[in-house]
Amino acid sequence: MFDTVLIANRGEIALRVLRACKALGLRTVAVFSEADRDLPHVALADTALCIGPAPAARSYLDQAAILFAARAAGAGAIHPGYGFLSENAAFAGRVEAAGLVFIGPRPDSIRLMGDKIAAKRAMREAGVPCVPGRDEALSGELEEAQRAAAEIGYPVMLKAAGGGGGRGMRVVAAVGEMADALAVTREEARRAFGNGTVYVEKFLGGPRHVEIQVIADTHGNAFWLGSRDCSLQRRHQKVVEEAPAPGLDAALVAAVGERCAEACRRIGYRGVGTFEFLVEDGAFHFIEMNTRLQVEHPVTEMTAGLDLVQLQLRVAMGERLALSQAGIACRGHAIECRINAEDPASFAPSPGTITTWSVPGGPGIRIDTHASAGYRMPASYDSLLGKLVVHGESRADALARLRAALEEMRVGGIMTNLDLHRRIARDPGFIAGGVDIHHLERLMAPR
Repeated sequence: MFDTVLIANRGEIALRVLRACKALGLRTVAVFSEADRDLPHVALADTALCIGPAPAARSYLDQAAILFAARAAGAGAIHPGYGFLSENAAFAGRVEAAGLVFIGPRPDSIRLMGDKIAAKRAMREAGVPCVPGRDEALSGELEEAQRAAAEIGYPVMLKAAGGGGGRGMRVVAAVGEMADALAVTREEARRAFGNGTVYVEKFLGGPRHVEIQVIADTHGNAFWLGSRDCSLQRRHQKVVEEAPAPGLDAALVAAVGERCAEACRRIGYRGVGTFEFLVEDGAFHFIEMNTRLQVEHPVTEMTAGLDLVQLQLRVAMGERLALSQAGIACRGHAIECRINAEDPASFAPSPGTITTWSVPGGPGIRIDTHASAGYRMPASYDSLLGKLVVHGESRADALARLRAALEEMRVGGIMTNLDLHRRIARDPGFIAGGVDIHHLERLMAPR
C-alpha cells in the first residue's frame, strides 16, 4: 500500500494522473523541469520539486533525480505516464529495488514485450495471431535473410527487435533489395535503440491499425476492454483514434480480445497495456504490445465507462479488479483528435505563447489538456497541446459532435493542426470508416 504518488511526467498526462490520484485520496508529488514550473499539475500537487533544466535528458529522463525526489518527498509509488521512462525496464527495476511501487508492469514484462522477437514468440504460444514470419533474429548474413524472405514471400519487412515509433523498419520488395536494406536497417536500429538485432516478417500492403486494451491485476485476473482504430497516421505517428474499431466482426474482435487477456495471464502481466495489430482482409496480425497507458486511452474510457488511471492505481495498490468480462460492454462511439502545436504544412513543432485558447463544451465533449491562454509551448518536448475527445450514441452521432467541436475550438498565437482535423472530419473515406494506415498520407498528398 502507498498513500503518496510521484508523477514522473509533464503536460496533459501529468494532470490526468494527478486528478485520478486526488479522486482516490492519494497525495501527489510533481517533478518538473525549469521550463515547466508554471504547469497546472505543479500548482495542484501536494509537493512539487524541480529536477533539472528543460532538456528531457537532464530532467524527465534523469532516473537518479526522480528517485531522489521520491525519497525526499516521501512518495511510495511512481507513475511514469506515457513516453519518457514509462517503458524502461531498467527504471522500473530501480524503482522496485528502492522499495517503491512502479505503477505499471513488472520489469520482466516490460523487457519481454520490448523485445519484438520475444514478444512475438510469447504471443504465438498464447494463441494471439501474429504477422507471418520467423520468431527469431537474423544473424546479419545476407544469405540467411534472403532464405527467410523467400520462405515468407516478398514483399517483406525488416524490423528492429528493440524498435518503436516507426523507426528501424524497411520494406524489401525483391531479393535484389535485401543487401542494402539489411545493412541500413541494422545500422539504424543500432543508432536508435542501441541494439542492431533485426528480424523479418511479411509486409502487409494496406492494413488497418487496430488495438485491444487490456488490464490485469496481481491476483490472476485479466480483461480486455474493447478495440480502438488508430489507422489515421502520419509517418507512423497517430493523429486520430476511435473506439470501437468500425466495421469489424464483433465475434472476431472478442476472440482476439480473449487471447490477449489469456496472454496477460500467461506472462503474469500487471496493470494496463495495449496489444497492437495490423488487420488486413479480416485477419488480425500482432505487431507489438505497449506496456503503459496510451495517449488514446480516453476513447476506451468513454465507451467502456471505466477510469483506466484509477484502475492502474488500484492494481498497483494490490487490489483485486472488481470487473467481469461479461460486464464490460462498449457503449456508443468515441473519437479523439490529437491537437498539436505544429506547422500545418511541414508539421514542424510550433513553439511560442498561446494568445487565444477557446475550447468547446457540452454533452459528450472532453478536453484533456494542460494548455491555456498565456501558456508558452516549449521547444524541448513533444508538440501535443491536448486531446479533443467526443462521444456519441453511434459513430454518426460522434462524427457530428466532432465536426461541431472542431469548428468551435480556437487556438491563437501559435500554429496548430486544427485545420487538418477539420478536413479529416469531413473526409468521405474517414466518414465511411475502416480506412487503412496509408489513408491520411493519401489525403494530404499534393493534388
